[in-house]
Amino acid sequence: MAQHSAIIKEIGKDLGFTQVGISKVRRLDEEENKLAAWLTQHHHGTMDWMANHFEKRLDPAKLVPGARSVVSLLYNYHCENVQPDDAPKVATYAYGRDYHKVIRNKLKEYIGRIRESIGAVEGRCFVDSAPVMERQWARQSGLGWLGKNTLLIHPRRGSYFFLAELIIDLPLEPDHPIKDHCGTCTACIDACPTDAIDKEGYLLDASKCISYLTIELKDRIPPEFHGKMENWVFGCDICQQVCPWNRFASPHEDEALSAKPALKTMMERDWKEMSEEVFEKAFAGTPLKRAKYQGIRKNLEALNRR
Repeated sequence: MAQHSAIIKEIGKDLGFTQVGISKVRRLDEEENKLAAWLTQHHHGTMDWMANHFEKRLDPAKLVPGARSVVSLLYNYHCENVQPDDAPKVATYAYGRDYHKVIRNKLKEYIGRIRESIGAVEGRCFVDSAPVMERQWARQSGLGWLGKNTLLIHPRRGSYFFLAELIIDLPLEPDHPIKDHCGTCTACIDACPTDAIDKEGYLLDASKCISYLTIELKDRIPPEFHGKMENWVFGCDICQQVCPWNRFASPHEDEALSAKPALKTMMERDWKEMSEEVFEKAFAGTPLKRAKYQGIRKNLEALNRR
């Protein structure tokens, strides 16, 4: 098992994944009550799909029959802000090409190389595309702890990462969780302009989160959030920007994630006057397409209200 684990980690690093961790497949019993309470309190907002496949979220073996191991992967997307100072802000993860496509291609190559090196291995690859509790599995495999902002934080690399998984039928040597190092820090709680993070931390009301309001919410942004958006038009990085652990974050090295030229030049006026044709051309193949043109217009309207 140890030899196979080493091979899998080596392949992952070779494909550009920053960290690779391994967990033994089991049911996440300790997460059941927390997940149920989060859903009951409607912290998922209008994301009704979050309430689906409850058992599959807790037990990967129900999602991938015969699964023995979860291989958790971190893929760095950190980069410096490239937007003009007055421009409506876009979360840095969305600067370049849609990460689903970038990472999915790597995962296909990953599983192919595992089979070449080890033999017949069955399983599935995931990148934010199925009922997998990604952060919890990454924590189980020692890739970080879940911070007070509920994001995975690595002690030497921060939190600017995409998460991905291989759930496979190969028994592997598991890694182990690490200690929580948030301590008495409340920077993320204090900085959140919509009070989406519980005052004690470790609990996010997604229905108040700027990322939810600008991406997932299809209706107009409620009036109580107007004037609190901090000029974010798609996503939000505030709780990461203030996190002390992100002083260790380093820029990514993937050209596919580099910022689209439009982001570097579009001023506030350009965003406000942007036509649908301009939007489609400027942001083709990026995560912004998820919000669609009308969604971006809706978000811009909220930014301009007080």
